[in-house]
Amino acid sequence: MAAKSFGERIADILIEDGLLTPAQLEEATALQKQQGGRIVKLLTSNGYVTEADMAISMGRCLDVPPINLSKVHPPDDLATLIPKEISRNLKLAPICKLGGKLFVAMADPMNVLAIDDLRQRTKLEIVPMIATEKAIDDALSGVNTGMAMDAVMRDAAEEADSGVEQVKQRTDNLDLDEMQNQSEDGPVIKVVNMILVQAIKEKASDIHIEPFEKSIKLRYRVDGNLVEASSPPKSLQLPMASRIKILAGLDISERRLPQDGRFRIRVAGKEIDLRISFLPTVYGEKIVIRLLDKSALCGSVRSLGLDDRTMAQFQGAIDAPHGMILVTGPTGSGKTTTLYSVLQELNHPEYNIVTVEDPVEYQLVGINQVAVKSEIGLTFASALRSILRQDPDIVMIGEIRDQETADIAVKAALTGHQVLSTLHTNDAAGAISRLDDMGIEPFLLSSSILLTCAQRLVRRICTNCKEEFIPEPEVFQKLEIPELIGQTFYHGAGCDRCKGRGYSGRAAVLEVLPVSEAIRKLIVKRASASVIKLQAVQEGMKTLRMAGIDKAREGITTLEEVLRTTAEDA
Repeated sequence: MAAKSFGERIADILIEDGLLTPAQLEEATALQKQQGGRIVKLLTSNGYVTEADMAISMGRCLDVPPINLSKVHPPDDLATLIPKEISRNLKLAPICKLGGKLFVAMADPMNVLAIDDLRQRTKLEIVPMIATEKAIDDALSGVNTGMAMDAVMRDAAEEADSGVEQVKQRTDNLDLDEMQNQSEDGPVIKVVNMILVQAIKEKASDIHIEPFEKSIKLRYRVDGNLVEASSPPKSLQLPMASRIKILAGLDISERRLPQDGRFRIRVAGKEIDLRISFLPTVYGEKIVIRLLDKSALCGSVRSLGLDDRTMAQFQGAIDAPHGMILVTGPTGSGKTTTLYSVLQELNHPEYNIVTVEDPVEYQLVGINQVAVKSEIGLTFASALRSILRQDPDIVMIGEIRDQETADIAVKAALTGHQVLSTLHTNDAAGAISRLDDMGIEPFLLSSSILLTCAQRLVRRICTNCKEEFIPEPEVFQKLEIPELIGQTFYHGAGCDRCKGRGYSGRAAVLEVLPVSEAIRKLIVKRASASVIKLQAVQEGMKTLRMAGIDKAREGITTLEEVLRTTAEDA
């Protein structure tokens, strides 16, 4: 009998560990015959196995130990031993040197050419260890800096004590040149860079830098919750603010008025847009930086995780030649991201798509985006009037805030345009009542609105520590599903990857209300939101809570998250 290939041995280990099924292996093997390539690469690139699980299985097969690079801080002198450019090309990261041995993390420990190259360059014995390709890229790009954060802040404090101590005494009398020079000091640049890189590593949506009397508080918003981090020294408060203002193209001499700006950085091969807000407080300027990662956008509405029936209704509204689609929910519930997903699906050369936003969050190729500037009279309403003279096919309005904008939007939907917008209401039916309250005639609403949906974001269970468990009976009682008491659901036990939280990432929960003939009649009669909602549920609509419970059953989130994010009457 012929000896098994490396790929076959890896597949056997994956099946033995319960990470791959024989049926999945058959599918991947058929794919390999069509496309060619290594079975190991196909299994990860097509989502059969995660990169982390593959690395561990490869390590078992080759008798090579795995290493978690996020827990390692290699000595600086290794960068001179093996330049980063060479490390990137060879897909490896040096870890440490002990005696005559160099320990190296490799995505492919079987790459004997890379090992020989290192041996000749360093004149050391190479000891390979295994890590994922992404972990190696992150380490080489400086993204895995969790352990170094405290050290950088301590070093910065020591340097700042001697270099910018005078800031403590003279916060009101600094001249422009002095502020510029301080913003370019080594510790300032290092700390600002570290704050940004750490935020990206943590997958934070916002960075909060808050000044107090004798300290600065640094916090990241991760999966919707604020998490405290190692804080920079108080003496770097002004130089840090100046550094961020310079990057955002703002006036560093203005510290009495709010300022807003944006800039773009590139980390680990990804472009991140940063939106900056400065707010003067008693002890200095509070800085909030929003991180907008375009790669995190859903490619289409299908990526939102809707069930087949709801997806068909949503797709029907998107494919309609004209009419209005409204997304509702509180601030930070992902409304704009959902609309961007719709725009990306509609973004074809045959459509003229124009948006008016305050501010423009993601800059998308092929779409004309207008930023509201109320101080010069460029409001939603005035911009929308001009946009309608630009022969648009699809118009997105960041938010309907007043009667004038609502009136223009509804009339645009009635005259052959597809209109997308958001509103601040608690549920999908509430969007219709809100427009009625703004003074829009019911017969116009019934003819223009195709679909409304309400949205919330729930935290995803960490896939690395996900496990079955039976929730407490009171959770079922509060969710009004006593019939499910005793059934098995899922939660995250907490692990290094999710930092003990049990959650990693967020998922959208949507309540989708298509405007049927029966609902149109209720709108014309000015029926209340609760009556419209009841009719929609009778027609098969899933409320936010019902949709959330479905997500919990699928193992995407927990019942506790559903209870936390959805209202009692949802």
